Amino acid sequence: MATVTMLNMAGAEAGTIELKDEIFGITPNENAVHEVVVNYLANQRQGTQSAKTRGEVRGGGRKPFRQKGTGRHRQGSSTDPSQIGGGVVFAPKPRDYRYAVPKKVKRLALKSVLSAKVADNEIIVLDDLKFDAPKTKDMVETLKNINAAKKALIVTAEKDDNVVRSAANIPGVRTALVSTMNVYEILNYTSFIVTKEAIEKIEEVYL
Repeated sequence: MATVTMLNMAGAEAGTIELKDEIFGITPNENAVHEVVVNYLANQRQGTQSAKTRGEVRGGGRKPFRQKGTGRHRQGSSTDPSQIGGGVVFAPKPRDYRYAVPKKVKRLALKSVLSAKVADNEIIVLDDLKFDAPKTKDMVETLKNINAAKKALIVTAEKDDNVVRSAANIPGVRTALVSTMNVYEILNYTSFIVTKEAIEKIEEVYL
């Protein structure tokens, strides 16, 4: 088991915590991570792109110019894709880009990125994270105390409005729950800040 030093909100050591190898100590599977990231990005696409085909654009009721004598190519319709204002060949239409990835692949990918964060010393474990009121200044000070990177993902076990609202206006900082964190976000943020309670819940859910 990997042993990580826990910090308090002041940045001082607050004991150690052992992370289970089954989740935080596996050899990362890059193929699984890639598959899940591509799936996540595909599922974020709105799929609202649209263009008109030659059957949908306005016009085309008569031959635009005579067949011969103009020095131009023969043309029977102004809606032809080769004409200015004509339709689009194989025009994109609204579609759903969502598709499913097996649960086992998702779990393997999540364990892979968590293990990578531990191996790269990019995980910061806090003994607790509580604020009496939502204050951006307090969150900024806490992040400074624990030497968090400019891009930081804060993961808690349960939703705490004070924590969420304190981090909401800080550029590069995002909050998430154990139940909502995903592979893409863990990879996208340099510092993975997680509370002791969240670690216990992660091990309970994914072990």
